[in-house]
Amino acid sequence: MHPSIDPNFKTRVRDSFSKQEMLTSLGAEIALLKAGEFHLTAPYDARFTQQDGFLHAGIVTTLMDSACGYAAYSLMPAASRVLSVEFKVNLLSPARGQRFRAEGRVIKHGRTLTVCEGKLFSIEKEEESLCAIMQATMICIRDR
Repeated sequence: MHPSIDPNFKTRVRDSFSKQEMLTSLGAEIALLKAGEFHLTAPYDARFTQQDGFLHAGIVTTLMDSACGYAAYSLMPAASRVLSVEFKVNLLSPARGQRFRAEGRVIKHGRTLTVCEGKLFSIEKEEESLCAIMQATMICIRDR
């Protein structure tokens, strides 16, 4: 592990994740947490679909944004918070399936800004399909 990485980043990320009411409502759970990478899963829930029964684009974006945010946060100092400052999403195919996995990975970590890539996969039985991709910029807010 890089010497500047907070050795307690996993506890800090899990604690922040547990406070995310939106993610709790979506039934999201942490699937992978390591320095610079974060995956979460969420089940299909008809309450979060659009008119055709696909996961709503806003929810697709929320899941990827959270995965990217926590990937970035894992590399930030202990006394900090993370916020999204910009992202772009490409919706590649309808998000339909029994469950979903959002992946976030740090592409370039900086002292203030971190650029990440996100992906959302739909999972039906054991078949996975890439539904959406994101490029996101996160900012490190240092606590005073």
